[in-house]
Amino acid sequence: MSVKTILDLKGRNVVTVDPEITLRTAARHLYENRIGVVVISDDQKSIKGILSERDIVTAIGRHGAECLDRPVSSAMVTNVYRCTEDMTVEEVMQVMNSRKIRHLPVETDGKLGGIISIGDAVKAHIARMEMEAEQIKAYIAG
Repeated sequence: MSVKTILDLKGRNVVTVDPEITLRTAARHLYENRIGVVVISDDQKSIKGILSERDIVTAIGRHGAECLDRPVSSAMVTNVYRCTEDMTVEEVMQVMNSRKIRHLPVETDGKLGGIISIGDAVKAHIARMEMEAEQIKAYIAG
């Protein structure tokens, strides 16, 4: 299964935030949207960075709670790994596993086109395995 297929099923909506909002406001966006990451973008199209729950906890651990009033640009990851719509679930899972990340923004024609989580990838992988198991059972049953 491809990233495009996953996005066609789940949707392409991505929560983005401006690099100058505070970590406190970004944390609120994560909570209200029940997500683990926001993409940092000043135009909702470009990928300037990514900020996860883990990044916020790291900032608090290093600088104390007062860091919540700093801009997200002070804690975001700027070296963002990306995927494309033509990548397979296996390729995405390999990148996530080797980089120890749980979210990959999808870049389409140089613009933000969606986001894939480890949960999305695992769900697609399990669906493929179940389909293959059913095909084997049907083949054996004749």
